[in-house]
Amino acid sequence: MKKWIIVVALLVSGVVSKAQDGRVADAGAIQWMGFEEAVAASEKQPKKIFIDVYTEWCGWCKKMDKTTFVDPAVAKYMNENYYPVKFDAESSEPVHYKGVEFVKVMQAPGKGVHQLAAALLQNKLSYPSYVLLDEEQKLLQVIPGYQEAKMFLPILHFFGDDAYKTTPWADYYESFSQGDAKKE
Repeated sequence: MKKWIIVVALLVSGVVSKAQDGRVADAGAIQWMGFEEAVAASEKQPKKIFIDVYTEWCGWCKKMDKTTFVDPAVAKYMNENYYPVKFDAESSEPVHYKGVEFVKVMQAPGKGVHQLAAALLQNKLSYPSYVLLDEEQKLLQVIPGYQEAKMFLPILHFFGDDAYKTTPWADYYESFSQGDAKKE
């Protein structure tokens, strides 16, 4: 019996240590990646790209992280159908995309915005905002503001399932809400 307790203790400590150093991801969580990583992945295996454009000081961004983005149905659908990206609109890290280097531009002492965030959001800097790109990295939609999971999931499906190509949003949402198109 003592041997089993020691074996279980060792296994648990190994899992905890791997989780602490980031090598084991929560299977139910969104598997976020960097922008350049998502673009490279999409070029190898085409998939839409979802970009959460946020800032560190944004309260609604933090609420999305604590509520909507941890919803199991949202996380599962996001991981299966998009390359999900978290992008800090005030990041100082340069990003290379389509032969252009995007950098943070200072607007006032201590305040600035990343050029890629401005480009993705079409200079309508509102946080949080979500940018959806198709498999060819063309802009599908910019969605501003906090979204509850029950409203966010149909949006993800609308674009992820290509319904936007044939169905008006109002019709799709009504059908989704009634359970006809609902997928989990």
